[in-house]
Amino acid sequence: QVQLVESGGGLVQAGGSLRLSCAASTRTFEDNAMGWFRQAPGKEREFVAAISRSSRSTYYTDSVKGRFTISRDNAKNTVYLQMNSLKPEDTAVYYCAASSPALYDNVYTYKMSYKYWGQGTQVTVSS
Repeated sequence: QVQLVESGGGLVQAGGSLRLSCAASTRTFEDNAMGWFRQAPGKEREFVAAISRSSRSTYYTDSVKGRFTISRDNAKNTVYLQMNSLKPEDTAVYYCAASSPALYDNVYTYKMSYKYWGQGTQVTVSS
């Protein structure tokens, strides 16, 4: 069982930055692909960014490319999402997700590829 705890959300003005963190309670964090998703009120949870086990590969949804950066520190069992140039449309609850131990060093963009989820952290961007 993997527990994920997100932090770093908050209220920021448009154009500002936030860094989200997700701490994982597992001895085998380096075996898990990680991802960030978000859910705005009244909308489906959507993919934001993903990173492979070794950090060799990353992938982003088009709307955040060039503004968000996903990274991980396997020694600290933590994955990060650096969010710059924030827009009001980025307002959502952001969720961290971990896959089951992955055989391959791939990224995953589908919710069903992730087995473990955090409780979410609210990000609000004011205009």
